[in-house]
Amino acid sequence: MTKVVKVKTGSKFEEHGSYSRIVAVDNWIFVSNTAGRNPQTQQIPEDVIEQTVQVFANIEAALASVGASLADVVASRVFIQNPEDTPSVMTTVGEKFRGINPASTVTCPPLGSTVYKVEIEVTAFKGASVADVEEIKISL
Repeated sequence: MTKVVKVKTGSKFEEHGSYSRIVAVDNWIFVSNTAGRNPQTQQIPEDVIEQTVQVFANIEAALASVGASLADVVASRVFIQNPEDTPSVMTTVGEKFRGINPASTVTCPPLGSTVYKVEIEVTAFKGASVADVEEIKISL
C-alpha cells in the first residue's frame, strides 16, 4: 500500500497557503519551493549567497525529517529574483550539488516578495544516494 507523509515546519506561510514543506509518496520526496528564512530567528539575510546557503540548510533539514539527504535529490528548480545574481547563486548551487548532479531548471521570475532573492524546489528519491549511477555524456 502506498504511504504518503506530509511534513509541516510550522511556517505561517504553509498554514496560510495550505501546503506542506514535504510530501513524500513512498520513496519519492517533493520539497516545496523553499526560501532562505532562518526557522529559528525568522530572519532572512539580505545577501543573496547567505540566502542560498540558508535555503539549502532548510531543504536539508526537511529531507532529513523523512530519512533522506541532499544526495537523494534527482531534480531541482532554482528561482532567482534578479538575473544578475545568477552566477553567484549557481556557484553556491554547484558547490552543494557537486557529485549529485540532479536535473536542474534555473529561471528568473518575480518571487512572492522582493525580500526573497532565491528560492529552490527539489524532488528526491530516497535511496538515490546509494544507487548505481551510470553517467552518459553526449554532444548536443
